Amino acid sequence: MTESERIIRNFVRAWSRLDADELANFFTEDGIYHNMPMQPEQGREDVRKLIKGFITTWTETEWEIRNLLCAGDLVIVERIDRTKAGTRSVNLPCTGVFELEGGRIKRWRDYFDLATYQRELS
Repeated sequence: MTESERIIRNFVRAWSRLDADELANFFTEDGIYHNMPMQPEQGREDVRKLIKGFITTWTETEWEIRNLLCAGDLVIVERIDRTKAGTRSVNLPCTGVFELEGGRIKRWRDYFDLATYQRELS
């Protein structure tokens, strides 16, 4: 396993702890998180705020990696994000594209169908 793959596998596992500070620490100081239906956030603090906003209603989440491809500092992860928000559950297929720099996430683009997420939460 390459160092880039190890970092991203650890990042995916860390989501189950629902700790925005821990998750933001995976990013470079000027890192970018682009959750595709939304505008990108840049900077570790803004990324932390975005993540904290997501997880405030979540009671648990577990991300299943279906496929992972790694080439140097580029890691692509196809996954199913299984999340509970109160009594509601969402099983959301996603693909994340990660670019790393110096052992941290420099850019993360996450692709998913927003309508699927909204439908499962309603």
